[in-house]
Amino acid sequence: MSKKDQQLEKIKTDILQQKICPELAVSATQLVFGDGSAEADLVFIGEAPGKNEDEQGLPFVGAAGKFLNEMLELIGLKRTDVYITNIVKYRPPENRDPYPDEKAAFLPFLRLQLDVIKPKIVVTLGRHSMECFLPGLQISKSHGQPKRYKGQVYLPLFHPAAALYNGSMRQTLIDDFMKIPRILVKT
Repeated sequence: MSKKDQQLEKIKTDILQQKICPELAVSATQLVFGDGSAEADLVFIGEAPGKNEDEQGLPFVGAAGKFLNEMLELIGLKRTDVYITNIVKYRPPENRDPYPDEKAAFLPFLRLQLDVIKPKIVVTLGRHSMECFLPGLQISKSHGQPKRYKGQVYLPLFHPAAALYNGSMRQTLIDDFMKIPRILVKT
């Protein structure tokens, strides 16, 4: 286990020991911490685990995750090449949106994850994730446009789940995703 993997494991242990969002933990099957390479240049951040993620303990393993995997393949990457996580690490009941206080409780741990991994690009998936790092932007206007904030490059993208419900959004998301290799080269 690499030093970075050990540091990530400690953050996961801290979340459990400090009983972050106990009301969410009670209704969830398990903590969904993250998946992928601690050496990744790309970190993808969603909002919270869904039903499949809660059952398997891994982020983005349902239908939205399959689409994310397809898009990674389009740019020559696999899940093991990147790191995938969520702001909130427990599934909210009934798949509701995470509450602001739940996001706030988990955000310091997410920042620690990013400090360990030190990615070139943080890809935010959906508006909840984007608002945590780039407050005040609208995803409808900012998607696919890299933003540098406090020394970190962020790329806001629509959430892959949105493309599952809206066919026209699918191509937008693919087009935005295809920009990642060029942005990586410049970063």
